[in-house]
Amino acid sequence: MRLLSYLHNGQESYGAAVGENVVNLSRAFPQYPTLAEYLGAGRWTQAAQDAAGKPVDGALASITYLPVIPRPEKIVCAVRNYMDHHKEVLAAGMQRELSEEPPIFLRVWRSQVAHGQAIVCPRVSASLDWEGELAVIIGKSGRDIPEARAFEHVAGYACYNDGSVREWQFHAKQIASGKNFESTGGFGPWMVTADEIEPNAELKLEVRLNGTVVQSSHTGHMIFPIAKLISYASTIFTLVPGDVIATGTPAGVGWSRKPQWFMKPGDVCEVEIERVGTLVNPIVAQA
Repeated sequence: MRLLSYLHNGQESYGAAVGENVVNLSRAFPQYPTLAEYLGAGRWTQAAQDAAGKPVDGALASITYLPVIPRPEKIVCAVRNYMDHHKEVLAAGMQRELSEEPPIFLRVWRSQVAHGQAIVCPRVSASLDWEGELAVIIGKSGRDIPEARAFEHVAGYACYNDGSVREWQFHAKQIASGKNFESTGGFGPWMVTADEIEPNAELKLEVRLNGTVVQSSHTGHMIFPIAKLISYASTIFTLVPGDVIATGTPAGVGWSRKPQWFMKPGDVCEVEIERVGTLVNPIVAQA
């Protein structure tokens, strides 16, 4: 089942995509005002039954998408989690060693935009880069989660574009400043519930800029798999429903190319993940 957050008649809602229509679940389950709370109640496991016979808000083409989880408590992002990306970073002149544990950083929710919404090029930079990633959405709280039980906490999967403002990323040894500019990270269009994608499925991931393929890989190339990322992050802090784990990007980013290639106003960036969907964002200049 595809679950999403959206605006309908000016009201923030969440629901299920059934065919080309949207079934309003927030109206059917007012005790769970947000998609994160709906997931926290464990209802993602029965979303198809919940959607059956419920009122339709209209066609997908008529709604305004919101980020799948509009205001997650945490967005945990993995760094250099594909070997081919690690190698291209080294070839581009960055001295980075492989670590024994997953390197991670946090994004803030205001850095996100939804499917169809514009990713914003900051006025202070001309190096806004794409990073297509598989996002994991947490549905069950947990701390110190063992890898063997990690997928019990996964509610579903979505597309993510971890838009990166490169020169700000390299101001210091930590990279978070270049990863948190407002409205630079695409998240959507929906999440596909975990019952539809088996654990550790190898999903094709492709990023296109103005129709040209710039990244092409599959999730089986991750250095640290999803279960490891969940276990590691949950050792640091309690994962809660609606938390997002962006699992890293493969080779093909613009910064590592010769000549370098970045997103600019007027471009359109697409992140497509097999069995999940396609996230599409136009690129605009900061007003």
